[in-house]
Amino acid sequence: MMRAGPLPFDVLGLQHLRAQRIVIVSGGRGVGKTRFCRALVEAARGAGLVVAGLLSPAVFAEGGKTAIDLTDLASGETRRLAERARADAPGTAGLGWHFDPAALDWGNQVLQAAAASDLLVIDELGPLEFHGQGGLSAGFTAIEAARHRQAIVVVRPELVVTARLRWPGAAVVEPPVGLPQQSH
Repeated sequence: MMRAGPLPFDVLGLQHLRAQRIVIVSGGRGVGKTRFCRALVEAARGAGLVVAGLLSPAVFAEGGKTAIDLTDLASGETRRLAERARADAPGTAGLGWHFDPAALDWGNQVLQAAAASDLLVIDELGPLEFHGQGGLSAGFTAIEAARHRQAIVVVRPELVVTARLRWPGAAVVEPPVGLPQQSH
């Protein structure tokens, strides 16, 4: 059940984004897109709001990013989405990651089943999705079904123009500087 209370942007002092139904979070690698989404989720939950969607936190080992997890924000369940691979290795779509098809299927099921919520978070829709190569393509339907008060979607800078063509009224923001670092 959705609530009429403040949205997470209010709680974080970003009131100018309150009226936006879709907010695109973009920025280069390592700037804190997932960390920003996690802060929005925590603010929403702290305000008693209903949150749905997926976060894709990085997994670090031996000083580098070695994998990407996928976390269902409604249940807290986490699965391994991808592991680092050579960009030219089979099954990487040239992205340098080997994606687990079962995790992608599960993520798409989570997005398809997402109930009405105050905040829908999709971290992230990238080249696979925007170029019709699969990925978490159910994210498009989840956003456009409008079963939420506000959708936050992470999009890489090189895909922002494409995303804005799909969602012309969407706001685009970069993660604010100074968010606390997550432990790896």
